[in-house]
Amino acid sequence: MRKDWIIRIGTFSLGALLAIGAHGQTSDRIVIDGSTGGMPLAAALAKAFQERHPGVTIEIGKGLGTKPRIQALAEGKIDIALASHGLNIGDITRQGMAVYEIANVAVVFGVNVSVPVAKLATQQICDVYAGKTSNWNSFGGPELEIAARTRPDSEVDTEVVRDNIACLKDLKMSEAVKVMPKSGDMAKELAATAGAIGMTTMTVVEQSQGKIKALSIDGIDPSALNVERKAYRLVRESFFVIKTPVSPAVARFLEFTRGSMGHTVITANGAIPVK
Repeated sequence: MRKDWIIRIGTFSLGALLAIGAHGQTSDRIVIDGSTGGMPLAAALAKAFQERHPGVTIEIGKGLGTKPRIQALAEGKIDIALASHGLNIGDITRQGMAVYEIANVAVVFGVNVSVPVAKLATQQICDVYAGKTSNWNSFGGPELEIAARTRPDSEVDTEVVRDNIACLKDLKMSEAVKVMPKSGDMAKELAATAGAIGMTTMTVVEQSQGKIKALSIDGIDPSALNVERKAYRLVRESFFVIKTPVSPAVARFLEFTRGSMGHTVITANGAIPVK
């Protein structure tokens, strides 16, 4: 199966969007920006869509915070805002916007391929981030320094792990832990740094071409089945937010993401499509 793409959509009528879009904008250019954590999945979907609609250009931005992304959408600077948490659905709806939940994605502790360890207990993870454990030989691995990485506390991946791992909730991380400002920064660091560990998503793991591995936590793998049955609890939701009316190109892209091909892309990229 190709691992180039992947989505889930909410309750809005795509047929209505197409009808509205036909009388709205006519541009074949789609601009997407927002949560950097949602970009790997959005980029995969965009690539798969463009292969089938070469006349449409999709541009992925560099990332926007919660308020700036909605403001950019309201002002027409972007066509789709990527979001995960912190959405005020009522306020967004009053502004003539609609929210599409496209996928659930496991948040994982990814490690560089140089690390032979496949699983850690939550307390072991906390010991790493507290600076109590600094070498992989403590977990049965080789003599290899642990290069611990994190995202800012305001970012979704960090919020998810702190909310679901009790010993991490109020943990003051060691000064040795390096902060990765964006999701892409974390992905590059995990892929390139021997001994690295950090929070990322299964989408990033699937797109890493074997350079990053996902750890099991307390014996539970971050598999799609474990996410669906809620055995694996570190999960982030992925949303597309749009402002109506939309252009025909945006409507076609949304239709693609909710169809079987979009679901195939989502699954191939380590996420679970919302049906």
